[in-house]
Formats: sequence, C-alpha cells, structure tokens
Amino acid sequence: MNDLTPAAAVAAPITQDVMTIPRKLPVSDKVNIIGLTREQLKAALIEAGTPEKQAKMRLGQIWQWVYYWGARDFALMTNLAKDYRALLEQRFEIALPEIVTRQVSADGTRKYLLRIAGGHEIETVYIPEEGRGTLCISSQVGCTLTCSFCHTGTQKLVRNLTAGEIVGQVMLARDDLGEWPEPGQGSTGERLLSNIVLMGMGEPLYNFDAVRDAMLIVRDDEGIALGRRRITLSTSGVVPEIARCAEEIGCQLAISFHATTDAVRDKLVPINKKWNIAELLQALRDYPRLSNSERITFEYVMLKDVNDSDADARRLVKLIQGIPAKINLIPFNEWPGSPYQRSDWERIEAFADIIYKAGYASPIRTPRGEDIMAACGQLKSATERARKSRAAIAAEAGLDS
Repeated sequence: MNDLTPAAAVAAPITQDVMTIPRKLPVSDKVNIIGLTREQLKAALIEAGTPEKQAKMRLGQIWQWVYYWGARDFALMTNLAKDYRALLEQRFEIALPEIVTRQVSADGTRKYLLRIAGGHEIETVYIPEEGRGTLCISSQVGCTLTCSFCHTGTQKLVRNLTAGEIVGQVMLARDDLGEWPEPGQGSTGERLLSNIVLMGMGEPLYNFDAVRDAMLIVRDDEGIALGRRRITLSTSGVVPEIARCAEEIGCQLAISFHATTDAVRDKLVPINKKWNIAELLQALRDYPRLSNSERITFEYVMLKDVNDSDADARRLVKLIQGIPAKINLIPFNEWPGSPYQRSDWERIEAFADIIYKAGYASPIRTPRGEDIMAACGQLKSATERARKSRAAIAAEAGLDS
C-alpha cells in the first residue's frame, strides 16, 4: 500500500462497522459473472442457451447493468425479457467478497477487511485526497516475497485471488462511496474513486492472468471505465513479466525499489537475489517504449541508518539515469515487531533534495491511515496477525548478522 497518516492522528477516534458473517462463504454451482472478461461472459451466455446471434447484444446489456449501474439482481435488468432474466437467475450469480469490518481513519482513509471463498481474508484501502480518491487493492492472500520491512510479507502466501475477487474490491468500494449512477441515468460527475493502485497484499505479477483480466474489466469504457493512466501496478521486480505487463495491461508501473546496492536490496527485497538491480533496471529501460508510459515510479521506503544516506541518494540518481522516472519517498510505517525505524524527517528531506537537484521529482508521501494499520506495508489480514518477536523477524530478514 502507498499512503500513510500523520502521527497526530494516531490518538484520534476510529469508527468501525463490524458485520457478522459465516466463516466460509457458501459454495454455489452458478457461474459468477464478476471477473469474466467480455469473451468469457459471451461464451458462458451461449453455453447457457443464449442464441449466438443475440449473445453480443445480451452481453452488452448485462455488462452495463453490472459494471456501469452496479446491479446485483437480474430482476432489475428491465430491458431483458422476464424469461431471459429467469434463465440468468438459474445459471448465473453476481457475487462479491463479503465485508467483515470497515474502519475509518481520522484522516478519512477507509480500510475494509474482506472475506473471500474458503474463508480467507484480504484487506483493501481507500484513500481520499483533494480532487481524487485512490483505492489500494490486493492481488493475493498473503505474499511470497517476504520483504523484511513489510507487514504483509510476514504472512505466508495462501492463494492467488481470482479476477472476480480483484474486481469485487473495486465494486465494494464504489458501493460504500455510493458512486454507482441510478439505473437509466448517466454519471454524476467527479469520481470519488478515480485511481487504482495494485499495492495491497501480494505481488501482482505473480498472479498475472487474474490481474490482467480484472484490470481490463475495470478499464472497459462501457462499465467502470477507469483509464489506463489511472491504474498503477506495483511490483517488487518480477523481471520476466514486466514487458508482458506493458503489452497486455498497459497500466502505469511502480517499482518497489528501496535500496541502491544488491547487498542491501537482497535483505530488504529478497526477490533481488533472483533478479538483481542491473537486470531489473534493464527491463525498466524497455518498459516506457512498450507501454507509452510517461514515467516509472520508484518507491523507496526510508529506513533509518539502512538506506537513507546521501551516498544512497547519489547512487539512486546514477542508477536510474536514462529512465523517465519519479521517486516516491515513503516514510517507513512501523508495525508490531518490525525490525526497522523511520528515518528522521531531516534525513528524508536531505535525501529528497539530492534527488530533486538531479532533476527528478521526489515527493515525500504524507502518512495516511497509520492509526488503522492501513498504511504502506502494514496490510495483513486479521486472522494472520500472529505477533512475531522483533528479534525473530530481524533474523528472518538477515539483519542479525
């Protein structure tokens, strides 16, 4: 996740809605429409008995009801014949994850704990800002990457999310924000949910097909219709999938970078042992040409006495030379048992100044959602928040050597 909350907000009141639901969602033999691409839904409609000559038209009608107006009941689809609505009800469902808890930070950040098939839980965060609203969504239950500064990385991977579970996070947030137009009406104007970042739980490029299909659904002009440039995918550096991301998804790209030497990055972001900094940067130099992307975002968490020296800043500038880029400096968000501390504010500003004077944008992220553990690197499903000791986590990260 990306944004954080001011320290002053930690003591502020938190509102929380808790909904009691079964530990496991009921299993259905119906086909869930949510998450099916246009081609997949068309094929499913034909298989269910829709005449092939009508399938394209029916697809467009259903798509608009589900993804433009947010309908969850086939009975509402009044431009379809009653017998056809009955067929849809018999063969299909419109199923989303269930909201277990909804927390609201003092700064307006909203964190949703969602339950998905199998009783597993994920977290999704909505960050309101002036003139925009960003939804940070998850792509996996847990994570395989074990980045030592990230709370999610202390939770083992359980499974990939389906395309429907990824799209469902967007739809549930729009529900909560009351952002669906009234059936038969057009858009109400400025979006409350205007941007999506794939920066929640999991590594998106290790769940490529589902992420791709979900983002194509979200981008579709006849539905939710978020433009390519309003979607940012963050990867820790799955090099073989970066070019594919440009070709098949075409979204904006962010890199969870965090270090300027392989020795340090091996500890902070262990995937670096598989694809080191040089290999990653070469893949990134190719990416803008493939996707026509303006800039690649380098995410850099500021860890006290680990990666925050003037020498690190100068190395970073030298490493990214020739790559259209901006550097997002992220004050570290502490979590129970974390083996790191946030860099001092003066150190962060000095680091940013070196990057800025080298000609790169270097915004320092304003902390958002820390009081509800909704900030960057803090997401972890409630059932998996086992408290490891600081020493144990440090040992796993190789920081005790």
